[in-house]
Amino acid sequence: MEANFKRIADMTVAQHYQWGDQCDGWHFVKTNELSVIREAMPPGTTEQMHYHKRARQFFYLLSGTATFNIDGKIFSVNAGQGINILPGEKHRISNQTEAEITFLVVSVPKSHGDRVNVG
Repeated sequence: MEANFKRIADMTVAQHYQWGDQCDGWHFVKTNELSVIREAMPPGTTEQMHYHKRARQFFYLLSGTATFNIDGKIFSVNAGQGINILPGEKHRISNQTEAEITFLVVSVPKSHGDRVNVG
């Protein structure tokens, strides 16, 4: 069994980190094979355009509306919806609203260390 394996994950026990411009993340599952993260983005924040060499990602919106740019196509994803991003697809998420957005990011395999920034 993994050294730091926890069956129950929530924000009180998950490893916290900050990214981008005042954005927050919590690692619920952090293995080489699978990453499950809860993230929060304040209003007006945008991630840098990037892609992953191997990781496939699924973003599921818990609250708010996120805007995704995937290979130049714009998608609006609302709470209760998700979007699938394949390896090699250039993408970024942004919060173009006046309210914080929260979402889950599931990556197979993990996306950390697999990211290539664009531009």
